[in-house]
Amino acid sequence: MSQTRILALVGSLRAGSINKQLAEAAAHTAPEGVEVGIYEGLGDIPFYNEDIDVEGRVPAAAQALRDAVGAADALVLFVPEYNGTIPAALKNAIDWASRPYGAGSIKGKPTAVVSASISPNAGKWAHGDTVKSAGVAGAAVVESAHLHFATIGQRFGEAHPREDAEALTQLAAVVTDLVAAVRESVDA
Repeated sequence: MSQTRILALVGSLRAGSINKQLAEAAAHTAPEGVEVGIYEGLGDIPFYNEDIDVEGRVPAAAQALRDAVGAADALVLFVPEYNGTIPAALKNAIDWASRPYGAGSIKGKPTAVVSASISPNAGKWAHGDTVKSAGVAGAAVVESAHLHFATIGQRFGEAHPREDAEALTQLAAVVTDLVAAVRESVDA
């Protein structure tokens, strides 16, 4: 199999986001033959509106997302918890990638969900909502590739997650499970 491309979508738009740092750490763990790229620009995508989702006139930022998701072999969604649920930017990305209905770029795409929060809950509510949203949108959610990080302000407050051996091991397992899911879907 050629290069496996995993696209990371990070729900936090903040420059210093620990969720983005976790995505960077996941990219750092990618073995030879696997590329984990972090999508930039979720904040530029207009909120999904069927009135502007017209063939040939889809907003450029939304089309770029669809193209990136379509070109990826798998997705990993990094989700912080905002008011007990999924951040609007990530939900919006899932909505755009799900269209056109039944044929969106997310359809059948092996997808992992990694949640991280400052709370001891580890963003599990947002995680559950993200799994539900991605699954309803048509993604092939990989159950074995779920990961939760709690109290991230304390755990990663002084050091980047790529300096945390346990986090790297856990993120590498997510990447490995996604690659296995991609290979299974190709062999099916």
